[in-house]
Amino acid sequence: MSTFTTRSTSVTQSIFPVVPVADIRRSCDFYVGLLGLTVVYDSDWYVQLQSSTTESVQLGLVIQGHETIPEGFRGSPAGVLVSVEVDDVDAVHDCARAAGLPIASSLRSEDFGQRHFMTVDPDGLLVDVITVIPFTDGTGAT
Repeated sequence: MSTFTTRSTSVTQSIFPVVPVADIRRSCDFYVGLLGLTVVYDSDWYVQLQSSTTESVQLGLVIQGHETIPEGFRGSPAGVLVSVEVDDVDAVHDCARAAGLPIASSLRSEDFGQRHFMTVDPDGLLVDVITVIPFTDGTGAT
């Protein structure tokens, strides 16, 4: 592991995940249907999704095995949890259940200030859908 002796002076403009997927249409339908994202770029190997209200909220989908992904990294995503903050997690949960999506972690409110549930995308990636709620001390007090 490297240790940085100097810090980059570059200013980060955006960070967004690009998820390798087996079937670009199936995955696009999943994220558009569950999260209401809009397709802003669409090719046969890559789709860029974006929130219709917040331009900086983006998600990329790329076909597994595409030549733009270095060899040795062209498989299914593993060990990654994508967290998505929404304004109404209960509505997204209702949508997920109505669509028959797997619920990996049930809808619940956490003392640390989140109401959330987890579902699984078509390629097995965990998607944690969150609404921020008041933090409590574990006794119900805020």
